[in-house]
Amino acid sequence: MPDGSADKTISAQRLKQFITRIEKLEEEKKNLGADIREVYSEAKSAGFDVKIMRQVIKVRAMDTADREEQESLLEIYLDAVGSQR
Repeated sequence: MPDGSADKTISAQRLKQFITRIEKLEEEKKNLGADIREVYSEAKSAGFDVKIMRQVIKVRAMDTADREEQESLLEIYLDAVGSQR
């Protein structure tokens, strides 16, 4: 009966493949982060408000229903504390 060492070798090889793939993706993510920061920097140099741009990107990524609910709650809260728009 086999001692299972072949299974361990295969599992170790598979694990190494996963680790290598994740490491490559993490490096890509790091590079993408640097690229995104560069674009924000360019936009800021062109006179755009980066803080507002980040909000626009966040809102655009939201599901329509979630965005509408958030906007509705914001309006309710502002009304409750007497803030005027």
